[in-house]
Amino acid sequence: MREILGRRRRLLSRRSGGGPELIDAALTFATEWQWPVLPGVTANPQGMSRCGCPDPECSVPGAHPFDPGLLTATTDARMVRWWWTNRPTSPIVLATGGKAPCAVSLPALAASRALVALDRQGIRLGPVVASATRWSILVRPYSMEQLGELLYAKDFVPGSLRFHGEGGYLALPPSETGQGEIRWERAPLPGSASPWVPDVEAVVDAVVDALTRTGVSAPEL
Repeated sequence: MREILGRRRRLLSRRSGGGPELIDAALTFATEWQWPVLPGVTANPQGMSRCGCPDPECSVPGAHPFDPGLLTATTDARMVRWWWTNRPTSPIVLATGGKAPCAVSLPALAASRALVALDRQGIRLGPVVASATRWSILVRPYSMEQLGELLYAKDFVPGSLRFHGEGGYLALPPSETGQGEIRWERAPLPGSASPWVPDVEAVVDAVVDALTRTGVSAPEL
């Protein structure tokens, strides 16, 4: 599950300074996997930890849509190619939900320990996107009603869990953001079809159980 071979591995997982690597990765997501993407706002060149957007307190610097807005996300190859030809260093942002994957994210340390516990339990996971501070487990699209019922049934849900559903977004590899490099912790398997992802129920159940059983601290971040 960690391997992705040949040209696709180089395009999707290596660190990028912009240019053809980001264009090719964005085209793979959009045209081969049918994941709608758009360019994110770049980090402030005078300070990578600061965002290039007007908000001085931006919590996800260089890792969110700004101009164009999230509703412009597309799978059209011509639009994707035009965007990254004109903005070669822009992060690749996935518009989650609809026909695209959603995600469940949690702080990196807690996530690394949770994934070890999930592997021991034999829980099958799909791709996992990682930044320096948070890891995001990709899941099948879900509705807000479905998520609400799932969380309501829980006795305890860590407050640091975040959910990227319909109307949400997530930066994808090999983007560079104010949070640092975006990479694959669990890379998609080779192949042209959209990667397999689990149901949100399986992930939330397993993550909450793993955090509870192992006593992992997941602080608010």
